Amino acid sequence: MTNDSSQQLQADISCIKEIAWGLVSTAALVAAVDLGVAEALESGPRDHRDVARELGADPIALRQLLDALVTRGVFQRLDDGRYTHTGLSLLLRESDPNSVTYLVRWIGHPCFWTLWPHLTDAVRQGKAQSVAVLGKDFFRYIHEDDPAAVDVFNAAMTQASNHTSAEVVKALDLSQAQVVADIGGGQGHLIRTVLDRNPHLKGYLMDLEGVVARALPELRPSGEFADRVTLIGGDCRQEVPAQADVYLLKNILEWDDESTIRTLENVRRSARPGARVVVVETLTDHTPEPQVTTSLDLLLLLNVGGRKHSSEHVAELFARTGIRFDRVRPTGTFLSLAEGTVGA
Repeated sequence: MTNDSSQQLQADISCIKEIAWGLVSTAALVAAVDLGVAEALESGPRDHRDVARELGADPIALRQLLDALVTRGVFQRLDDGRYTHTGLSLLLRESDPNSVTYLVRWIGHPCFWTLWPHLTDAVRQGKAQSVAVLGKDFFRYIHEDDPAAVDVFNAAMTQASNHTSAEVVKALDLSQAQVVADIGGGQGHLIRTVLDRNPHLKGYLMDLEGVVARALPELRPSGEFADRVTLIGGDCRQEVPAQADVYLLKNILEWDDESTIRTLENVRRSARPGARVVVVETLTDHTPEPQVTTSLDLLLLLNVGGRKHSSEHVAELFARTGIRFDRVRPTGTFLSLAEGTVGA
């Protein structure tokens, strides 16, 4: 073996080891968020022992955690040994307008640590492992057995919407619409942004009963947009009781194809001819974040038997449900708009 090939082999081995240790990145980020390390460094560089006293942590163990994150670009260790922020670690503050704290907690939630060891079975079988591992469908499990996980999930989705909603709404052309329905819209961040940016519109927010019950205060009775929005509790895979000019389906058609088709058929049945159907999600052939997208793709396989879509797959799903596929529109974020039109 030549010297060059030996060096390349060692580099490849190092790279694989770093990839394999990726679980430590997740665990370390969750620990930093749960401890409140980013807030403790808000005032400037600090010695780890002072931070440990404030947070009630062991000083040596806290230094181990900080050093692990420093090597990943999260936090910085100065020449005098004190620790300070980087651009990445600033996003771990709860108060940051672009905070990712609940996204981190959701990605590293214990329910996923339980599922990930069964990825091999998911790949062999091509189906979710939630029933085999947790005893029931994933979302049924967290709603019935781990309500705290539901709170983390909803907060994570709200944080994700904070990063994208304004740009998504900017990319939508709603000038000719009168009514917009946000199907599976969670607590309503997207529809709230739609209504705020388009004073002529009325809207619907549909999601499961328990989710809609925790809708943003502005959307509830006596809220700022209460007279312009109707809240609907229900499962869009069973029925979509909303007639609108534009239907938004953001990051919800990622179950198995059968569930996705049922949802699209329910939209088509309720829609007027000419209504627009807009799937808002990360498309595998239009993503600026391929590692994130493929990670989500595997998680969807594992927990619900779903997958991320390509634009070609969305077009196929539209065709199977009587919706004409029109175009893919970029939003300037990791999300794209796959647009279709309901036929006569």
